[in-house]
Amino acid sequence: MNLRESFFSPQRIALVGASSDLKKNNSRTQRFLRNHGFQGKIFPINPSRDEIFGEKAYPDLLSVPEPIDHAFVMVPGPAVPGVIAQCCQLKIPVATIFSAGFAELGEAGLKRQHDMVAMARAAGVRLVGPNCMGLMNVSDSIMLTVNAVVELESMRKGGLSLVSQSGSMTGSVLARAQARGLGFAKLVSVGNECDLGVGELVNLLVDDPHTQVILLFLETFRDSTELAHAARRAFAAGKPVIAYKLGRSAVGRAAATSHTGAMTGPDELASAFFKAHGILRVDTMEGLFETAQLVLGQHPPRGKRAAVLTGTGGAAAMIVDRLGVMGIEVVGPPQSIIDDLGQLDIHISSAPLTDIPMGGSTRGRYAAVLSSLLKSDHCDAVVAVIGSSAQSDPQVVVDRILEAKHRDTKPLAVFLAPRADSALVHLQSSGVASFRTPESCADAVNAYLNWQAPTPLESPQDVSAVNRLLQSVGAGVLNERDSMALFSALSIPVAPSMVFKKGSECKNAPDKCAVKILSADIPHKTDAGMVRLNVATVDLPTVVDELLTLANKNAPGARIDGVLVQPMEKGLMELIVGYKHDPELGPVVMLGVGGVLAELKKSYCVRLAPISLQSALQMILELPELALIQGYRNLPQGDVQALANVIHAMSLLAGVSTPEGLRVMEAEINPLMVKTEGVVAVDGLVSLR
Repeated sequence: MNLRESFFSPQRIALVGASSDLKKNNSRTQRFLRNHGFQGKIFPINPSRDEIFGEKAYPDLLSVPEPIDHAFVMVPGPAVPGVIAQCCQLKIPVATIFSAGFAELGEAGLKRQHDMVAMARAAGVRLVGPNCMGLMNVSDSIMLTVNAVVELESMRKGGLSLVSQSGSMTGSVLARAQARGLGFAKLVSVGNECDLGVGELVNLLVDDPHTQVILLFLETFRDSTELAHAARRAFAAGKPVIAYKLGRSAVGRAAATSHTGAMTGPDELASAFFKAHGILRVDTMEGLFETAQLVLGQHPPRGKRAAVLTGTGGAAAMIVDRLGVMGIEVVGPPQSIIDDLGQLDIHISSAPLTDIPMGGSTRGRYAAVLSSLLKSDHCDAVVAVIGSSAQSDPQVVVDRILEAKHRDTKPLAVFLAPRADSALVHLQSSGVASFRTPESCADAVNAYLNWQAPTPLESPQDVSAVNRLLQSVGAGVLNERDSMALFSALSIPVAPSMVFKKGSECKNAPDKCAVKILSADIPHKTDAGMVRLNVATVDLPTVVDELLTLANKNAPGARIDGVLVQPMEKGLMELIVGYKHDPELGPVVMLGVGGVLAELKKSYCVRLAPISLQSALQMILELPELALIQGYRNLPQGDVQALANVIHAMSLLAGVSTPEGLRVMEAEINPLMVKTEGVVAVDGLVSLR
């Protein structure tokens, strides 16, 4: 068997720690398998039993007389490594570990987990979990799980597959989606992801003939590189990947030396990751599975315009309001549609919300308006809202929605304002995306309209000059002079500078200077009071000695490399350009408002690095404040192309490393002065590891 078959469709399953006690979780898996029609062989493993639920039991895996495709492990945590050792001896392809007691318990559990994984990898055994609830292969009726929802639900087969880092959420999503008429192919709980993770499982689902849409319930990223590859394969195969990720309100990661780390939290990086790799992101749990029908068979939109049709104004206004908050443009019908419908004695206005008056939706009028909106190219998606009649007269759904033409030309989202479960199921079974709440409807439409094709991967570029520079320095934080030398090696324009060890050395300095203490141990010089601006040449010796004295007094343990002197620079705007190697998602580049405003106004955008010049230009357009350097209200035009060059160059740090493994972990230019011609880096900081 290959990995996909042995994981999803094993025919000989060993249940290690199986129990005949109906009160124990360990008894569930065997019952679930048989009750849901599993026709393969089950080998219960329990040294205290000769048989369990009519199946012959064995004392251990080594006693089983036949090859095993998949071992499901339910023994206490400390006993698991011994079981995995037997799996290795027997070359069992896959073991799913329900047992807890590993990385989630701290260092001791993490070491036990690492040692177990190393043993399994050496033998070619793949592990799922530990601390996971197993899998549900609905398409092949294989319930290899302890999830109690399997006892309560009859399984509806369909095209959805779910990979979840939360075990309990597999059951929650299954139950809620099935109640809406949605069916599943596969559901997998991954637990600690010690070996097989979300990315590799998505990759397997891309090749699963039963899977049409892949859903992800994420808490963190553990295998982002594999997930990126799998998501791109899924997009190419026409299988949308939809993600719900916890952590919208999580504080940014701590970073001792960089504004970039302080400003860029996990959620911004997650959004950048999803967008870069063609993954749709939703904000509601119901949106996770309700969005599937909306995007199935669709391509990313050309714009972000939604048309909304309703016969009940209040319900539709709730959706329109949420779409507006999300930045989606709600557009009214063009004059051509108004004129065409007028000839049919159907009168609508050009208002953003197309509201058919009470009683005006009958005799095919609603379906005619809906058909016109779906056919028109003035919008990229259509939302149709139906009021109380959807509950009192389900035929309304047929007359107004299913009778409409052009339903396959663009995404159509239908929100039924009353509770109308039978109508929702009828729409869903007819291939129309239907929504139970205005929140999930707006969430799905927003996710679709923000969906984009995976960003083209950048070709490796020559960063040999930076690599050579890194070989001359060690790990740690660089001082400003060395940091600026690194930026210069990337062809980023930097302000000229001189370094003085004492005031009496000051010669050939410009008339107006910026004077700063030079120390990698004092990264935030302004906060420490060790920066002087607009210093006249005559005052420079005194200021240099003053800063050296202040540094020795207030930072006695700091390495002081002297005093840095630069000419005063002026520009149209001060920006911050940052780079970071994120532990979860890898290299990231950031653009934001810089200078002293960087911490006061957190306006910034991020991308996975490296990026193209075109992507850099898109980042500039994304920040509303940067309109000030793009000719806004006849203000002077800044050199936007030069700014894009810097963002692109900074992103190339993703390819920088030495043979010894030294790489840039964080880098920041703050501020970068944007001028009418060119840009110049005035201050910067780099951290190596």
